[in-house]
Amino acid sequence: MLHLYDTATREVRELAMREPGKVGIYLCGPTVYGPPHIGHGRATLAYDILRRYLEWTGLDVRLVSNITDIDDQIINRAKRENRPWHEITTKCEDIWWQAMDAVNFKRPTDTPHATEYVDKMVELIGELIDNDSAYITDDGVYLSVESVPDYGLLAHQSLDEMLAGGGEREVFGAGQKRHPSDFVLWKLSKPDEPAWPSPWGDGRPGWHSECVVMSLDLLGEGFDLHCGGQDLRFPHHENERAQAVALGKRFANHWMHHGFIVDAEGEKMSKSLGNVSNLLDFVQVYDPRAYRMVLLQSHYRSPITVNADTIDAATNALAGLDSFIARTAALPDSSSDTAVLEAFRTAMDDDLDTPKATALLFDTVRQANAALDAGDPAAAGLAAAAKEIAATFGLELGRVSVVSADVAAMAAALDQARADKDYAAADAIRAELQADGWTVETTKDGTSIRR
Repeated sequence: MLHLYDTATREVRELAMREPGKVGIYLCGPTVYGPPHIGHGRATLAYDILRRYLEWTGLDVRLVSNITDIDDQIINRAKRENRPWHEITTKCEDIWWQAMDAVNFKRPTDTPHATEYVDKMVELIGELIDNDSAYITDDGVYLSVESVPDYGLLAHQSLDEMLAGGGEREVFGAGQKRHPSDFVLWKLSKPDEPAWPSPWGDGRPGWHSECVVMSLDLLGEGFDLHCGGQDLRFPHHENERAQAVALGKRFANHWMHHGFIVDAEGEKMSKSLGNVSNLLDFVQVYDPRAYRMVLLQSHYRSPITVNADTIDAATNALAGLDSFIARTAALPDSSSDTAVLEAFRTAMDDDLDTPKATALLFDTVRQANAALDAGDPAAAGLAAAAKEIAATFGLELGRVSVVSADVAAMAAALDQARADKDYAAADAIRAELQADGWTVETTKDGTSIRR
């Protein structure tokens, strides 16, 4: 059974399922006002790997990931560029999915849009006002955090300590609040801003009201797992949970948060800091699979740096796996080695230990290659296990490089030079191929080359 670190309890504990055989997961999705960066890539791929693993174990997974298509960032960009706000959201969402498809992110089961749920948000806010958990001011509606007995559960801080945080979102209406930590549920709109009707005046929902409504509507009370980045733990997830608690509803059973992508100085990747690498630009330069490989070799809760060195190392590792797939293509069909799969399950069940599971993958490939060299029939089962693990990771292996006749002739010349024991000539040909961007591997079966 999978055990994951739970942010609320600060312990690795079993992911208990509300309904046997089924897992409901809510993943905070993008605010579509700009292109996705590689930090967003981690925010999706970490949970894509989790989902694929859960499905591999035989569970029915429902992954809900929202699209925030109304937000201050969107409105501000629309004003700067003198464009309709919905034009920006439509274009940016299209770019988002282009990038997600490029990195082989499996589309969520549901992708609710915030603008589709405004009526339900108005209904929820009205209930909070009715039970005295929220109050009306001149500029909107706020939740009173003092009405939530365990406010701060995810932050593990007192109200005073949390005042020093707040994430990257602007503090709205600070002068109107009863307590500095109270947060906006409904913002009255200014002239020329998008607005929806409500009993308190035309406006739009606060960021924190969006996800609580969509998650409860689609997954129901007490759903299994709520996911997102460490930066969302407070205030966003704390404030989502507070609204549900204030209404007497049971919210997420388990909270999972991933670490940041950081720059060379250890600073979190962020649009506001400018240290952003556009994900679509990234996949046009590098093999998109390499990014997934970097993430697999790092624990999801640890900060990681993505740079040319880590990507090059991942690319080389993938080249070896591709070569292995090509080498084992002619093996007879076989069931996967059970010992390998059991070791894989043990690693993944221990807080999704993908570094250990990835090391197991490469070790299994080495064992399979050695078995092939020795003519050992165990090679087929080992190869099948390696392929099954890679598929569960979402790694599409076996890509073949197009080799021109001239390059193929150089590879044949290298093999002939080795057969003639002219190793200097063989090394010279190898160096020329490598300088032209080819990976050159020579075994007893001959030389293979690929990009």
